[in-house]
Amino acid sequence: MNKRVSEGLWGYLFILPQSLGLLVFALIPLISAFTLSMMKWDGFGAKQFVGLQNFTGQLASEDFRLSLFNTLWYTVLVVPSGILLAILVAVALNKVRGKVIYRLFYYMPVVTGSIAVSMVWLWLLNSEFGVINVYLKQWFGIEGPNWLTDRAMVIPSIALLSVWWGLGGNMVLFLAGLQGISASYYEAAQIDGAGKFRQFWHITLPLLSPTTFFATIMTIIGSFQVFDQSFVMTGGGPAKASYTMVYHIYQLAFVDFTFGKSAAAAVLLFILILSLTLVQMYTSKRWVHYGD
Repeated sequence: MNKRVSEGLWGYLFILPQSLGLLVFALIPLISAFTLSMMKWDGFGAKQFVGLQNFTGQLASEDFRLSLFNTLWYTVLVVPSGILLAILVAVALNKVRGKVIYRLFYYMPVVTGSIAVSMVWLWLLNSEFGVINVYLKQWFGIEGPNWLTDRAMVIPSIALLSVWWGLGGNMVLFLAGLQGISASYYEAAQIDGAGKFRQFWHITLPLLSPTTFFATIMTIIGSFQVFDQSFVMTGGGPAKASYTMVYHIYQLAFVDFTFGKSAAAAVLLFILILSLTLVQMYTSKRWVHYGD
C-alpha cells in the first residue's frame, strides 16, 4: 500500500506543472470570459451586469454575422484542400529517395512566424508588382487579379496562404500514419490485381482515417481562429470582406473597448467550435477505423 501511495504521489508530482499550466492559462481565463460576457465594461470603470444582453446583441449584429460568414467561407476553402493536399504530398514523399530533405523543405514554413509569412505573401500577392502576377503576365499573358483588394478574391487569397503554411504540419501527421500501415495489405492487394489507385482508395485512405480525423479537427479549429493573416495583410478589408470572427473579437475589445461584447463573441465562437468538434466525434464512428 505504501508503494502504491508513493507511486501515486510521484505521478501527481510529474503532472503538476502541466495541470497548473492548464488551470492558469486555460480554465481560469475560460471562466473569466464566461463571466465577463454577461457584463458591460469598458476596461476602466465598474462592471455592470447585463445578463444575456451581450449575446443577443451579437447575434443581431451585422458585423458578427458577416464575420461568421467570412470565417465559414475561409474554413470551407482551407480544410478540404489542405487535408487532401497533405495526404497526396505525404503519399508522394513516403518512399521517395531523399525524402528527409523534401520533408524538411515542406515543414520549414510551419516553424515560421505568422507575421513573417503574412508579410512575405503580402508582397507576393501585390496586384501591381507582386511576383505571382508578374509570372502570370510573362508566362501566360494574362493580367493577374487584385488578390487582396478584390472582395471576391481576398478570402481565397488568405486561404491559399494558409494551405501552404499548414501543409507541412499535416503532412508530418499523415507520414506518421503511413508508417503504421503494414506492407502486407498492399502485397495482398497486388496479388489480387489491384492497381495503385485501388490500393490508395481501399487501403491507404481507410487506414489513414484516424489521422485524417485528428488533422481535420485541428485544421477546423485553427481555421475558425484565423486572425494574423487578415490583420496584417488586409486589416479586415476591403469593405470587411476579410473580417473574421477573431478580428471581430479584437475590434470589440481593443478598438471599441466593449469588453463584455467581445467576451460574448468569444464565447459564441467557443460554442461553435465545440459543437462542430462534437458533431465530428459523433459522425466519426461511421468512417474512422481503428486497428482491425
